[in-house]
Order: sequence, then structure tokens, then C-alpha cells
Amino acid sequence: MRAFNAELSKLFSLPGIWLAFLIGAFAPAIIATLDSMAEKEDIIAGASTRLSEVGYIGLGLGVQGIIILGVLAVSSEYLTESSESGGGNQITTSLTVISSRFHFLLAKAGAVTVISVFLSIVAIITTVSATNLILGEYAPAFEASKLIGAVCYWTFTALLAFGITILTKSGIIPLAVLMINSSVVTVSYLLTKVTKLAFYLPDMAGLDMFMFTSDRFHTPFTGGLIMFAWVAVLFIVAAIVFHRRDVAS
Repeated sequence: MRAFNAELSKLFSLPGIWLAFLIGAFAPAIIATLDSMAEKEDIIAGASTRLSEVGYIGLGLGVQGIIILGVLAVSSEYLTESSESGGGNQITTSLTVISSRFHFLLAKAGAVTVISVFLSIVAIITTVSATNLILGEYAPAFEASKLIGAVCYWTFTALLAFGITILTKSGIIPLAVLMINSSVVTVSYLLTKVTKLAFYLPDMAGLDMFMFTSDRFHTPFTGGLIMFAWVAVLFIVAAIVFHRRDVAS
């Protein structure tokens, strides 16, 4: 518990974490606002076909803040400290305080999970509020099961970013890959047009937890299970690599 509290405190001390909070809290709401405005025009024109998806699209595409959180949690450990502190990496200090590398990763993953859940709830509140404000009486009824699925999707996405950053020791690669893949036209979605196996990628499977459409490939439970399996396998591989790695290199 002491290690967990220390990792929470460390995360909140990072300047970049507030950017992650800002983007995470408002990016989904902004996307939902634009989507709601477009859908309202369709409703007035009598051409509305996806009212049940409005709002959820913002939660699916607005995960950039949570990606930044997962990346920062690890990449900040490899930043060079000031000369007054010895000029080394934070990771060396962290592993001096917490001798067990597994406990260190577990505490850090726990901190990322707690903050992810909190930030996803904030994002849901801002997104639902924006959708209701724009659509008014036409606003869809947000279902608790879908919103829980969205929380899981956000949390798993943060942990995926966390695991990839452990493997790469750098925030550049996971930020670039995950940010691009969470854009309007994702690489994973394009791959589904080539092979059905792409539906088993973590983001595509995870979206089925709350994007309830007629053409979804997985049930919400199956989609969540697949995404969780990706997170679990990635964490195990990352823990093995981290355990064997010379942190000074």
C-alpha cells in the first residue's frame, strides 16, 4: 500500500499529468458535442440513423488523455534527473526504494488503474452533459452497462499504453502508435476490411463493450474479455522484460 500511495503521489507531481486530465475530461465531450450537432441536423431533416451511438462515439475516440497517462507513468521514470540529484534516471531511485521490480510495476499499474477509472467517470459526466445539452429531448438514454463498458475500455487502454511503454522505455513510440490508432479512421478499423482477425485486436474488441451496434462482431462480455487478455499478456511480457533489463542502460 505504501508503494501504491507513492506511485499515486509521483503521478500527480508530473506536469504532464494535468494535460492528460484536461484532454481526458474534455476531448470526449468536444467530440460528442460536434457529433450531437450533426445528429440534431439529421433529426430535423428526418434522416437520423445512429442516435443510440451519439455520446458513445466521443468516449470511443477521445482516449488521448488516458493514453498520455499510461505513457507518462513509465516514461517519466527514464527522464534524467538534475545534476543536484546525481544526474541519473528516476527509475534507479524508484528501485532503490522498492527493491522488488514486480511490486514496483504492480504499484504503478494500480495507480494508473485508479486514476484511469476516475478520469473515465469525469469524461462520462462531461460527455453525457454535452450530449443532453445539445440534443435536449432527443438525447439518448445512457445505459449503465454501456457506461461501465466505457470505463473498462478507458482503463484497459491506459494499461496497454503502460505496458507498451515498459517494453520500449520511451514514450514516443507508444504515443505515436496509439494516438494515430485512436483517430477518426483507425488502423485497426481499416484492417477489419482486410481480415476478420482484426476484430480481435484490443481496441476493436474493447469498443464492443459499449458501442452496441447491429454489426458488432463480439458481445460486450466477449469483447471485454479479449481486451483484458491483451492487457494481461502484455503486462506479463513487460514484467519479464523489465525484470531482466539493466535499468542503467
